[in-house]
Amino acid sequence: MLQYNRINNLVGWLVFAVATIVYVLTLEPTASFWDSGEFIACSYKLLVPHPPGAPFYLLLGRVFSMFAGDPSQVAWWVNLLSALSSSFTVLFLFWTITILARKLLVPTPKTPAGLSSAATPVAETLVEPTLGQTIAIMGAATVGALAFTFSDSFWFSAVEAEVYALSSFFTAFVVWAMLRWESRAHDAVSDKWLILIAYMVGLSIGVHLLNLVAIPALAFIFFFRLRKYSNKGAIITLVVSALILGVVLVGIIPGLPSIAGSFEVMFVNSFGLPFGAGVIFFVALFIGIIVWAVRYAIRTGNRALHTALLSFIFVLIGYSSYLIIPIRSGYDPTIDENDPENIVSFVSYLKREQYGDRPLLFGPQFNAEPVDQEEGAAQYIKGEDKYIEVGRKIEPVYDSKDKTLLPRLYSNQPGHIAQYKKWVNIQEGQKPTMGQNFDFLFSYQMGHMFWRYFGWNFVGREGDIQQSGVLWPWEGNDGLPSRVADSKARNNFYMLPFALGIIGLVFQLRRKQRDAFVVGLLFFFTGIAIVIYLNQPPIEPRERDYTFAGAFYAYSIWIGLGVLAIADFLRRTLKSDVLAGVVATVVGLLIPGVMAAQGWDDHDRSDRYHSVDSAKNLLSSVAPNAILFTNGDNDTFPLWYAQEVEGFRTDVRVAVLSYMNTDWYLDQMKRQAYKSEPFPMSLENENYRQGINDYLPYVERPEVAGGIDLKQYIQLVKQNHQALQIGDRAGRTYLSFPTKNFFLNVDKQAVLAANAVAPGYQDSVVSQMRWTINKGGLEKKHLAILDLLANNNWKRPVYFSTTADNSDFMGLDNYLQLEGLAYRVVPVLNKNPEQTGYIAKDIMYNNMMTKFSWRNLDREDIFYDENYLRFPANARDKYYQLTLEYLKAGDKATAKKVMDYCFTQLPDKSIPYDYYVPPFVVPLYEVGDQKRAQEIVNVMSDRADKALRYYFTQNSMFETEIRINLFIMQQLIQVSRQVGMTQKATEIEQKFMQHYSQMSR
Repeated sequence: MLQYNRINNLVGWLVFAVATIVYVLTLEPTASFWDSGEFIACSYKLLVPHPPGAPFYLLLGRVFSMFAGDPSQVAWWVNLLSALSSSFTVLFLFWTITILARKLLVPTPKTPAGLSSAATPVAETLVEPTLGQTIAIMGAATVGALAFTFSDSFWFSAVEAEVYALSSFFTAFVVWAMLRWESRAHDAVSDKWLILIAYMVGLSIGVHLLNLVAIPALAFIFFFRLRKYSNKGAIITLVVSALILGVVLVGIIPGLPSIAGSFEVMFVNSFGLPFGAGVIFFVALFIGIIVWAVRYAIRTGNRALHTALLSFIFVLIGYSSYLIIPIRSGYDPTIDENDPENIVSFVSYLKREQYGDRPLLFGPQFNAEPVDQEEGAAQYIKGEDKYIEVGRKIEPVYDSKDKTLLPRLYSNQPGHIAQYKKWVNIQEGQKPTMGQNFDFLFSYQMGHMFWRYFGWNFVGREGDIQQSGVLWPWEGNDGLPSRVADSKARNNFYMLPFALGIIGLVFQLRRKQRDAFVVGLLFFFTGIAIVIYLNQPPIEPRERDYTFAGAFYAYSIWIGLGVLAIADFLRRTLKSDVLAGVVATVVGLLIPGVMAAQGWDDHDRSDRYHSVDSAKNLLSSVAPNAILFTNGDNDTFPLWYAQEVEGFRTDVRVAVLSYMNTDWYLDQMKRQAYKSEPFPMSLENENYRQGINDYLPYVERPEVAGGIDLKQYIQLVKQNHQALQIGDRAGRTYLSFPTKNFFLNVDKQAVLAANAVAPGYQDSVVSQMRWTINKGGLEKKHLAILDLLANNNWKRPVYFSTTADNSDFMGLDNYLQLEGLAYRVVPVLNKNPEQTGYIAKDIMYNNMMTKFSWRNLDREDIFYDENYLRFPANARDKYYQLTLEYLKAGDKATAKKVMDYCFTQLPDKSIPYDYYVPPFVVPLYEVGDQKRAQEIVNVMSDRADKALRYYFTQNSMFETEIRINLFIMQQLIQVSRQVGMTQKATEIEQKFMQHYSQMSR
């Protein structure tokens, strides 16, 4: 036994070492796109990230960041947290497989049926595996663990700062710990394992909630170990496990703080006590009840109650990491999302109220019309001496005939409805049937958003384009567009991991049905159940495969057990347990070997920097002390990282447009942030707090139809003036905006003193800016921007990112000055209707040619996915606009220099030509570079033709790609004719018409 345990530990740590080396070698050196920049910044300075937060992850990330030699290394060290979390996940997966594999090969003594651990004090003696069995067990665990190591989704999360790797670790640990408890349930002190599991579950809440769905599988390990099987017992176990899951998800996480919040509001508002009194009373009362219950359990000798109470306490101890959120928020850090510094806002933060909710088991469908509405619970914010009610959440009421079981077709967004119709045959004007809802569930939510991802990990992946499907072994590269055929993410596993997993599943079913049931439950609840719970709409901003890593973990167990099946088959042929185990292990190791070889090039991020470079390029596009309006996620999180961690351009105030619809964010904008002065706004919190001026509808007033002074309008809003008030049927009043035409008088001296206008345009400064807001209503963010413009008096430069939605420009398009990757608001009227704003070419040249960084984007050996290709594409467009500006000025030499720089830094070999490239053909001809122009036309026309032939065979999954490639062909036809390539233009046009007619059909 001692020898087996030593081997088990040694091989497990060797597998851990392999996984660690792999993840460290492929680790991203800086902040990647999406949430990583935010998590690194918030870990480094213990800031408050988006709800529901990940406080325990932040604490660990902070510890890892302390090992960085300088701020530029912080990202690597926080990314290392994910790498090591993933390695430990692999380690505990290895030990989980060895436990299950040993039970398949080596008989274990049985506890007398119907006896509990308390009634079974007799120690069990495990049988020592033979050498052949040991080799097979170690081989099975190694193959299964390494298959998970190199699986697509898990590897992706292992090399960046995200919560999913650490969440997977907790899943792996609690499953392993439950199996260890199972083998020791006869011990008098075995309950310590249950308490340890409870503590780890509590800690996991401070990372992510996904691993909580493993609880039902753990409950059945408990049931099978301590009770004689019966259908009734199995049903009770399932119900009890669901109740435990519900208690944690609803009763503990938001439930306890919600009760504390109710006490707090009552004690402060009704009893007149100071802030915090209600929370203190609730905590004291709750602790008193817990202490009494534990003492009662000890006094009565009720072991089950005592263990349950201790487990509950340790869940709370783990969950207590969440206290860091209100504590840090109370210090008003620079990133303080939702400002959860008091119990009321903290509850809202935990419940993720800003994201809304989706119907789950029973609810309305997308074309259901509400028949009434009802008020929900009162919503409060903290005032000066009490909590202020800011309204009640209004919930629509639907007729029961418009509701259905498991509503999947629920979203009434036009884009979603159009996508629903692609997946389900919905008839116009008719309510979807329950069958159509289930059809969408199985075809899209399960088929496309789960089984497709499952295939990515264990069958093969077509490529990195969003919506890419599964690559089957028999599919070749013939006829595929280069974007697909040459993608480093095109990985073919030849179905080997999938096949071995099926073999392992069947083998376990035949030998140990109960263990197979437990692993199956784990697979179901971390996969299919999450599909049902998430109820995903038909449009997602990115692939969501990381959500189902728990299911892929469970399947990797079966991959490992498949080696035992092969060894069992070979044993009968070779007549040797040892030789059978060795051969099965060697054959099995070929599978993770294939996965590693196929997946290395697209998972190796060790030389990728552009996520941070793109942020620095945007920040380098603006003048000192600027205010920069951006979109969320990839347009903002890398900026936060650059400023918070590397201290880059902290004079710039990054203002996230989507967040500006909230009062807490506007309050933060009005505070100092490093070198950035507060927002120059005149509106106070009482003018924009929650429920106030959330939306100002357009209600025309003839007396100001010709236009209204912006400063006057902001003053009317600040005064809540009666002239702007309108009422609804319920008697509530709202403010409106009475005209779409605004004007702002310009202080020319202030403009010139601030150097707000590019050289050469000072004489074009207007004395009055006039513009039209073509919107049916103003959101809170628009009101804040208008207030800023009215009161700034050109003291601070104001910019919009070029990736921002043009609708947020509010009609100011003709008063914008392009200086790089950002537009500056200036009092100079651009009279060119075909161009957004005008170009400050000298400023733009200095920014884009001397300040921008494009590290490694010229290397074709590095894999860049869609996110990394999108930002360089936007930059190419700006280089093109800069080129045209120099050509207009007659400076062909500089124009050529700009284009040469663009194609050198962003070459086709690494950043393939996109729809911003064809316009370069004409200026290339003008500067005498016909060779490159002709190459662009030839290469892009061939690519577009081949791409369209492929995408039209993919059942409308790539509508965006089809439209882009048709647009590219249109561009190529136009520019080819402009430069005299008439024959080529005719050839492209013929192909274009063929594809266009196919799209029309």
